[in-house]
Amino acid sequence: MPNENRKRGKKHKKTQEHNQPSRDTNEAPQNAEHHNRPSWIVPAQELEEPHPEAPFGYVDPDIKAYFRTVDDQIRTWQQEKPYEEDQAADLDPNEAKRIFLVAALSEMSEKEKQLATDPDCSVVLERMAHSMDDFVRRVFLDSLSGSYEALIKHRFASHVCQTLFTVAADSVSRETKGIYPSIPDSKDKGELRTLTRLILDICEELAPVFTSLVMDPFASHVLRALLLLLSPASSAASHKAQSNMRSKKSSAWKARQGTMKSVFADNKSYDHIDSTRSVPNEFREAATRFVRVLKSELSDNEVRALAANKVASPLLQLILEVEADHGESSLPGSLMDHVLVGIITLCHRKPDEQLEASDYLVTLLRDPTSSHLLETMVSRCPDPAFTILWATYFQGKLTRLATHPLKGALEELESSWNKIIGSARTGVLRAMIDRACTLRAHEKDICQAVCNAFQLFRPKDRSHLVSCVLVLKPFQEYLATGLTKCSSEDTQQSSKKGNVDDSKEPKIQGALILQSLLRLNEPHCMMVTESIKSLSTEDLISLSQNPISSRVIDVLFDSETVPFKVKRALVMSLIGHYHTLVDDRIGSRVGDRCWAFADPYLREKIARSLITHEQFLAASYFGKFFARNINLYLLQRRPDEWRELQSQSKSSSGPTISPPAPSTTAPISNPDDAEVSRPSKTSKKRRGRPEDEIDAVFNTNLGAMTKRTAVSATGSSDKLVVQKPDQGLQDILGAIRAAPSDDGGRGKRQRKS
Repeated sequence: MPNENRKRGKKHKKTQEHNQPSRDTNEAPQNAEHHNRPSWIVPAQELEEPHPEAPFGYVDPDIKAYFRTVDDQIRTWQQEKPYEEDQAADLDPNEAKRIFLVAALSEMSEKEKQLATDPDCSVVLERMAHSMDDFVRRVFLDSLSGSYEALIKHRFASHVCQTLFTVAADSVSRETKGIYPSIPDSKDKGELRTLTRLILDICEELAPVFTSLVMDPFASHVLRALLLLLSPASSAASHKAQSNMRSKKSSAWKARQGTMKSVFADNKSYDHIDSTRSVPNEFREAATRFVRVLKSELSDNEVRALAANKVASPLLQLILEVEADHGESSLPGSLMDHVLVGIITLCHRKPDEQLEASDYLVTLLRDPTSSHLLETMVSRCPDPAFTILWATYFQGKLTRLATHPLKGALEELESSWNKIIGSARTGVLRAMIDRACTLRAHEKDICQAVCNAFQLFRPKDRSHLVSCVLVLKPFQEYLATGLTKCSSEDTQQSSKKGNVDDSKEPKIQGALILQSLLRLNEPHCMMVTESIKSLSTEDLISLSQNPISSRVIDVLFDSETVPFKVKRALVMSLIGHYHTLVDDRIGSRVGDRCWAFADPYLREKIARSLITHEQFLAASYFGKFFARNINLYLLQRRPDEWRELQSQSKSSSGPTISPPAPSTTAPISNPDDAEVSRPSKTSKKRRGRPEDEIDAVFNTNLGAMTKRTAVSATGSSDKLVVQKPDQGLQDILGAIRAAPSDDGGRGKRQRKS
């Protein structure tokens, strides 16, 4: 159809016309109702519900960019040394860091809650918390008051609160001793609460909702940190309580964030809470209040249900520890009594009555989560309750329970060692060895049990103890498979290719058993040392170059019960083979241990045996560091000076230092001035060779022209010492500079005019 014949259709406005009256109809009643009210009444505006991920609002992008820069700078400071040598002596290394942190804290003011709930800025707050002083921590905790219930249930803010409670332990300890920080002058009016008062107010804020927070996946970790702060003498000393502070996923995530510590020179680590820190008596009452709230608001079955919950079970362990330390676990109706299915009540009312085994406690023995809770109950329950628990659930059943993968906490066993070793469940055997080492009792029986477990019945078979235990195989089975002889590099290469035979590789469980045996008293630890002594040199080097079995050699040197002559014999047995030993990543570390143990006479024997292998060590990637530590160059040219250096390093028990090159220095005019000189930047070739007369003259005269900062003995003032150069030498140098250069003859020849 031609364009001129086309007609534009009419616009349909019926839909809008039909909708318009309906909208006016809806607004009419509202307007009429509004006109009927007084003029001063304004209808309330509907507020938007906050987003669960940002309950206090989102952070401005510019502020996030600023704190990202703060995070990079603090991370750089936390990874470097506390004091850099190239800084000026009169400059406080912490001053610039304090100014930087004050600026960051000023920018953070009135935005603490938004920053804590932000996924990027929450990590920055955790990093900054380790560098805050007592006053700043009080201000920061006070700014979060009234919102802790929402913060500890938040995914990111919960970790900020957990870190704050962890680092607050030192501040609370100082306040308990009467040490308070100075409060700077401020225009803000009001009284700033002490950190002790702030913690108690936080406990009062969380007490009404404590029961609901126990099973919260984010809040439970914060409650553990709070309980450790309230009662450090109870569970903080326990390594298990510290390991339960974070989940595996959270611990792996935090490890990727780098080291978190104070950026100042006098930084301290807050990884473990010291159980000797002072806490006020109010903290003990606050911890007891949490226990009573949980006991009053939960029934018996609800408390038992917490034991199997992955989130609540670690917190319940900590609560049972606090209850036992406060002396309330031995009372009928306690949380311990609830979990033990009324055993404590039975001890008080009918102590002679026979108790029937409960299916609930039998289930705890085999459950991956609740077995750790049962371990806590066995170690902290009252003696009468433990007697009934032992007779009902463990006596006569240890053989079957010890082979279960989750029953490594039990420290008593009677038989079936072969079955235990065959299933690689060595935790019970190692626990028995450690317990015998602590009590210094039944050590002979323990050694006999180990020999029976690996079928080493004859005395001559015990020479294969180390080889059998490392691979966790009985003697006959070990002879059938043979011993692996491979270094750490060979192990890594074969593991990449997928050709590793696990039956021949040393196991971590076996190495731990040997380490525990080496800590027994002298007649009993000799069983392991004699087995190591019987190994051939090649097998001993293979054992020392393996990342797992080399730890046995480390414990042999560290153990106080191993005789000195055994350690010396081990070092001497490797003479002539140290170049092979240190040509490996792990073996070089073992070689350093042997060198650190050796006396000066033995060190000289080791060093002289390596003179013929000096080129081999220089070409080795790992052996060159061992050769540098020995300093063969000095031994060959100045043996007396080398012996004196080794005697000094051995007496000081410090790392071996390189000898200073002999030089002639100018006398110091003022003996009271201590010069601070920087390390020389000369090449290695010039440092290695002895100085001749010309070098001595130039070092004496030109070296005096260097400006050096000198601090007086009293330390009251700094002064600059500048020695005047020799005038005769200056005249000679001036004549040399005034002489025409030879480069002029190399240019273009000019035509004569």
